[in-house]
Amino acid sequence: MEPADQQASGEGQHDEEEYIQESDIYEEVDLGDEPMDEDGDGDEEVVWEDNSIRHFTGHEGPVYAVGAHPTAPIAVSGGGDDFGYIWDITDGGTLVKLTGHTDSVTAVAFSSDGEMVSTGGMDGRVRIWRRIGKENYKSWEFLTELQGPDEVMWLRWHPKGTVVLAGSNDSTVWLWQLPSGNTMQVFTGHTGPVLCGEFTPDGKRIVTACGDNTLIYWDPRSPTPLFKLSGQDGRFDLGGITSLAINPASSVAVVGGAEGGVRVVSLSKGEVISALGGHTNGESVEAIVFVNIVGVADGTRAPAGSAGAGTVVTGATDGKVCIWDLNTNRLRTKLEHQDAVTSLLVHPSKSHLIISSSADHTLRTWDARSGALIREHKGHQELINGAALGLGGETVISAGDDGACLVFGTE
Repeated sequence: MEPADQQASGEGQHDEEEYIQESDIYEEVDLGDEPMDEDGDGDEEVVWEDNSIRHFTGHEGPVYAVGAHPTAPIAVSGGGDDFGYIWDITDGGTLVKLTGHTDSVTAVAFSSDGEMVSTGGMDGRVRIWRRIGKENYKSWEFLTELQGPDEVMWLRWHPKGTVVLAGSNDSTVWLWQLPSGNTMQVFTGHTGPVLCGEFTPDGKRIVTACGDNTLIYWDPRSPTPLFKLSGQDGRFDLGGITSLAINPASSVAVVGGAEGGVRVVSLSKGEVISALGGHTNGESVEAIVFVNIVGVADGTRAPAGSAGAGTVVTGATDGKVCIWDLNTNRLRTKLEHQDAVTSLLVHPSKSHLIISSSADHTLRTWDARSGALIREHKGHQELINGAALGLGGETVISAGDDGACLVFGTE
């Protein structure tokens, strides 16, 4: 019987090794329900973060542009599927599909009074839509199509009127009156793609800049430039101009270049005031905004019309956001993303707050006074092409290469 006893004893020892008692458990570790994935695809899905409050997924391709209505809870977006959409930011629902383009919709904007919306495409068309009735902002109708440009690079509405401005890849700039659709002016002073342009905040002038490194200051009533700056002036050679902003007093323009340079220009004198050198050489400056960090209406302690006064923020493909004091031409602070900065916004009422979007898939809200990160906005899975502020700055709305528009709380 001895061999049998030994066999039974061996089985008992084996059972005790195989089964763990509850008292033997030191710590439980959750390994998840999914099997191990050697290529790591499963891991990315598990750890992806999304703190957005709303998604709009109507586009079937990258979303290149987004705009927010000045008062109503709606947004407009345009994408690589050749469509624009007006949609509700409270529930992500489609209100209107904006058709008629035959190529990517790369620019969108509501008029300053919110009664019209424009879409601009790589097909050279600018299409205008108008709100139906006065009850709400859910019904829109097609108004007119504006033709003239080759490929639309950007659109801007006049800050006070129903006039729309467009820059083209063919070096022209077009100005139209709405609702008639009549062409008011065609500006032809550039020799390269007009990559950026703005009305001055007072609405009296226009500033445009192009890839051939030329900046032109216009009176909207005349096709002749008031002044022109080009790369022939050594101080102004930026390797092409990629971004610009105008201060609230309409007296100073700040322009960013394809090689990382930044120049401050007096609009009253038509000359370069200073050069700012905080970005990496060879990295394009993609976005510029003026901010108010001292609580004065025009964003500066100096008199409103004084050239060089104020605080400006620049963002570039080096991932850096630089905040400059233009009274001293000194860098106040430098903020960073992990990849290229694609757009910058300033909060309309809390104008010390800036919002940056990036190719690192995130947006970030910063306090420009201290450089503190207020909030990081996550949810996109590819680069973010642009953003807009809605509901008086309460929400930030983003447009991504992943085909989604996301809505976040700004703070």
